[in-house]
Amino acid sequence: MTTAAITAPSKPGVPSKSRARRQAVLWGWLFLVPLVVLFTAFSLWPIVASWAYAFFDWDGVGPPEVFIGLDNFREALNSTSFWNAFWNSFLFSLGALFIELPAALCLAMLLNNVLLRGRNIYRLAIFLPVVSTTAVIGLVIAVLLAPVGGVVNEVLLGIGLVDRPINFLGDPNVALPTLVVVDIWKGFGITLIYWLAALQTVPKDLYEAAKLDGAGARQQLANITIPVIMPIAVVVLLLTFQRSLNTFDLVQAVTGGGPIFSTDVLPTYIYRYAFDANIAAPRYGFACAVGVIFGVFTLIITLLQGPLLAGRLKRTAA
Repeated sequence: MTTAAITAPSKPGVPSKSRARRQAVLWGWLFLVPLVVLFTAFSLWPIVASWAYAFFDWDGVGPPEVFIGLDNFREALNSTSFWNAFWNSFLFSLGALFIELPAALCLAMLLNNVLLRGRNIYRLAIFLPVVSTTAVIGLVIAVLLAPVGGVVNEVLLGIGLVDRPINFLGDPNVALPTLVVVDIWKGFGITLIYWLAALQTVPKDLYEAAKLDGAGARQQLANITIPVIMPIAVVVLLLTFQRSLNTFDLVQAVTGGGPIFSTDVLPTYIYRYAFDANIAAPRYGFACAVGVIFGVFTLIITLLQGPLLAGRLKRTAA
């Protein structure tokens, strides 16, 4: 015995369910078109083009014609200035991971306390540098840290901590640590927001149960807060690492990679070879090769953190 599906006829002027579903899908794809076009033009195509141009000796004028294979990659990997910029970029990341992350977590736990008055004002004040223009921040920092007439040097001399002004941005031994501190200060607000979001996921009843069992603040931190926020912590670590590796605007605005390339990072290194007018002829092919190496390094670090993230999530779920 066969059963025939009986479909109620649609009313005149009212689209059927399948037609309405097709229209919804069509409208969804239609709204996605601008995003796909912009992503292809400004993200996907530059990545593909960088990989292609990296194999050419190309100054950016006309189509690339001189194919040189892996020579750009060999030159970059054998260059001491490349490894200097690479190491400086890595130092920015170390500062973000070992200073910014734990300090932001401690402050987030303090600002997450409902008994703290005006905590939203403190959050806003800390987040302001994140949304401020980096070029303006760079100019302000240069004025504040100036060896002659700078507020910081005036204060240090006034309280007797130093006997002569410090050239924070002109001394090759001091410029890089100074920029690392400024970068930590500027990115501190976004890391704080990450941690505050993570702390909001901790159920309040866990703390109440722990208090009934006589657990102190340290025990609550070690046995409740840290385990619950650990999956998000790994993501925060990944995001902070990637952000700190791409420090460009601050370095370019404040020191331009100087003095004597002591603050040069890979983004400013790439920019110098691609767009700096002080170089006789731009070397887009070489700059693309350095960008490819930088991208591969970032991708490897990201992939290495994937198993760590999965392991943490499994342990937390268990």
